Amino acid sequence: MTFTLPRRRWLQGTLACGLGFVLPEARACEFFTTTLRVTHPWTRASRPGDSDAVVCMRFDEVTQADRLIHISTPVAAGALIQRANTSQVAANSRGDVPINFLISADQVTEFTETGVHLRLTGLRHPLEIARSYPLTLTFAIGGVVEADLSIDYEALPA
Repeated sequence: MTFTLPRRRWLQGTLACGLGFVLPEARACEFFTTTLRVTHPWTRASRPGDSDAVVCMRFDEVTQADRLIHISTPVAAGALIQRANTSQVAANSRGDVPINFLISADQVTEFTETGVHLRLTGLRHPLEIARSYPLTLTFAIGGVVEADLSIDYEALPA
């Protein structure tokens, strides 16, 4: 017994396989400016009554040195950049002194929970796990990036 595949089915299968190689790969959680790529802005869920949230993300593919000069999101009153367990590195983006955080060319810069990070201040409501919220990052040269802030992990124990 011989099995023959109809010509139409063979063409459809070949086309479907070929499209996988031709179409660009999905780029979830990547946001681009003219000077760099912002990868996966995320934070932990917050508990009711929390006023701050630490935001982590990565800046790479930096073709020209740039500065992060403003951060805003509807879920917080302000933002600052600081080192873990120390004083702030850059001031509140809603207040007196603008943020001025250097992102060097040809280097990877990361905001991490244990190092330099972005801290949202004055949370307007608890951040819920598996949700995402708008996050606007403004760069001196690269311009404005409308990103999504993902809430990927549960809150740390009190």
